[in-house]
Amino acid sequence: MPVVSDRVRDLNARMTLEEKLAQLVGYWLDQNGTVAPMQSEMAAGQKDSGQLPEITRHGLGHYTRVYGTRPVDPVERAAWLWAEQRRLQRETRLGIPALVHEECLTGLAAWQAATYPTPLAWGASFDPELVQEAARAIGDSMRELGIHQGLAPVLDVVGDPRWGRVDECIGEDPYLVGTIGTAYVRGLQEAGVHATLKHFVGYSASAAGRNHAPVSAGPRELLDVYLPPFEMAVRDGGARSVMNSYVDVDGVPLAASAEYLTDLLRERWGFDGVVVADYFAVAFLEVMHRVAADRGEAAALALEAGIDVELPTGDAYLEPLAERLRAGLTDERLVDRAVLRVLAQKEELGLLEPDAFADEPPAEVDLDSPRQRELARRLAQESVVLLANDGVLPLAPAGTPGAPRRVAVVGPNADRPEALMGCYSFANHVLAHHPGVPLGFEIRGVREALAAALEGGADAPEVVHAEGCAVEGDDTSGFAAAVEAAAGADVAVVVVGDQAGLFGRGTVGEGNDAESLELPGAQRQLVEALVATGTPVVLVLLTGRPYAIGWALDGEGPRPAAVLQAFFPGEGGGDAIADVLTGAVNPSGRLPVSLPRSAGTQPYRYLHPVLGGPSDVTSTDPTPVRPFGFGLGYTEFAYGDLAVDASVDSAGSFEAAVTVTNVGAVAGTETVQLYGHDVVATVTRPVAQLLGYARVDLAPGESRRVTFRVPTTRLAFADRRLARVVEPGEVHVWVASHAEAAPRSAEVAGTNGAIRMARARTERAVAGTATERRALAVTGGVHEVTAADPRVVEVKVTAP
Repeated sequence: MPVVSDRVRDLNARMTLEEKLAQLVGYWLDQNGTVAPMQSEMAAGQKDSGQLPEITRHGLGHYTRVYGTRPVDPVERAAWLWAEQRRLQRETRLGIPALVHEECLTGLAAWQAATYPTPLAWGASFDPELVQEAARAIGDSMRELGIHQGLAPVLDVVGDPRWGRVDECIGEDPYLVGTIGTAYVRGLQEAGVHATLKHFVGYSASAAGRNHAPVSAGPRELLDVYLPPFEMAVRDGGARSVMNSYVDVDGVPLAASAEYLTDLLRERWGFDGVVVADYFAVAFLEVMHRVAADRGEAAALALEAGIDVELPTGDAYLEPLAERLRAGLTDERLVDRAVLRVLAQKEELGLLEPDAFADEPPAEVDLDSPRQRELARRLAQESVVLLANDGVLPLAPAGTPGAPRRVAVVGPNADRPEALMGCYSFANHVLAHHPGVPLGFEIRGVREALAAALEGGADAPEVVHAEGCAVEGDDTSGFAAAVEAAAGADVAVVVVGDQAGLFGRGTVGEGNDAESLELPGAQRQLVEALVATGTPVVLVLLTGRPYAIGWALDGEGPRPAAVLQAFFPGEGGGDAIADVLTGAVNPSGRLPVSLPRSAGTQPYRYLHPVLGGPSDVTSTDPTPVRPFGFGLGYTEFAYGDLAVDASVDSAGSFEAAVTVTNVGAVAGTETVQLYGHDVVATVTRPVAQLLGYARVDLAPGESRRVTFRVPTTRLAFADRRLARVVEPGEVHVWVASHAEAAPRSAEVAGTNGAIRMARARTERAVAGTATERRALAVTGGVHEVTAADPRVVEVKVTAP
């Protein structure tokens, strides 16, 4: 049984079976539209919300998406929620309020709330501190509205860009995902809102990038790639909730896997929070996975595995589970285990206090405050990635030589605010089912934002617009107007990409998986028609996944003069793109995923062994068009004086340092990336592995010394016994601007440094104090790190 307070244990002891089960389920107050898989089929039998006193007579564990299922006035809804919580305190026997959860992947998913960049943009920023600050602001809004738990962040590591949910992910590198995701957890929980890690685990490894498909990843790949971000968020971030993934791994559904949900998560990692089911995942054990004969058996499997709360409703954990318990088919101690965890969470959140709702609900709220808007725009600015530039960018200011007199802004995403927002934004997730309802917050598309940025007196350029084509479909009837606009302009900005949505509504998002990685519809044809005019074309991609755009970057013949990649940059995205186009902001975003050559080379990530790269024994080249970590700016940086301390200190760490200099004419930010390669190991290792990174702001001519202090456990991997170990041997370490830049380049004098792990007797890790575990890491030789794996790299930026 979990360690809990006397109050919680006493409360559980006084509960009837019905009261216990009521704490283990959610109730979806009003479902409107489809925002979850198979929602219409799974929720067909839910009781009407007009019967709330009857529905909640034994209490309630969760209220499901009180604000986030349809557009409701937040102040009016808060007043209803406070009254409902007080009714639960007053009218139920034990007086326990419900925990309220909401989606918060791109900001609070509620009407009128600020919409932030999608997580793939968080990854492109390489800025965990800013992500943490944004998460704190999101959490503040949630807490103000009486929300206790957020269903974010997504820690799935991208492997196949065909998967529709790529825009919900942070990137393809486990360390980047782990550090950025952990920062989000910290920020949200600083505001008093519990973060929920999802989807545990392996969801993004589904076959052919298809949603809800089986996963065939081996245990070593799970240990080395998919699990580390979750472990970091649990150990380093203190995450209070975890959500299972829908998939099965090697035939075992995660919702029924005690090996992962209990043995690994709780017993080995020490997680003591609450595990919640992804929506309908418990029932899916019967209807999708077919490992349960009915809902009661599905409930028993999930409960035994370690799922404490069934969301979004009580489809399996109420009457079907009660029947099994009464028949003696399931041990009630499993129910008690889950109830104690749920009550402990409510106690931690203050919900068991008599005065939990003694204060009044907010009389007014600003969910899109100046602080939120500033953070959203700044994060968007840092996430824009410049992929190519022949000198056309930044656009010359009005009144200066070369300044454009006429700018054409064309393309299907040039004038659509919805194109700036991800799948889990309220606009695309919910408002799509409510045509005519305003967004409820300020947002400018690229055309409007660029026109505003270019204003400035008589010399301001004229801005003309044409759509050209839609995001989807093969209608090219608008090409002529777009070509005419571009031909008559000094520069043409063409904005193409995706429309986020769910389950067939849109081109990317949950359930919108892709067979091809070509731009949807006729968009490539539009770009090529505009380039053919001879007018310099700036291609701006607003997408939720990386597309195969080699033709625009490296193809033969005329190409766009510049290419910008923006991963759904949110409400400040239009302004951020305008800032980059005009040079008000020097682009500093870096690719959190590799840009694919084609769909046929997927799945791919830069973390591949030698056999995973190109060779002369296959006609298929997986080399990405642009690699992980790539990004240009309006200045140049030089690296020098790389020094790698070959010794491992008493804390089990080594240091690598490099001097970075801005050798250009304008201020800029360089994302310095430290990579390593285990030269010879007992299992194959990646040719490059990100060990650390740092954003460094530099004025023209300025230098900074960047020092990375790296724990050797960053180089840990699963050996042939599937134990996470650090092996003795030579490791090459280098600093570069992206994953493919070194050690083959001369960016750093000497190209790379080498450290050598000391050889010594094998040590076995055992559970113990933190001090004991740290001591193990410095004994040298092969040592297991499953009991403690301090992965975070310390970074220090000083004068050279």
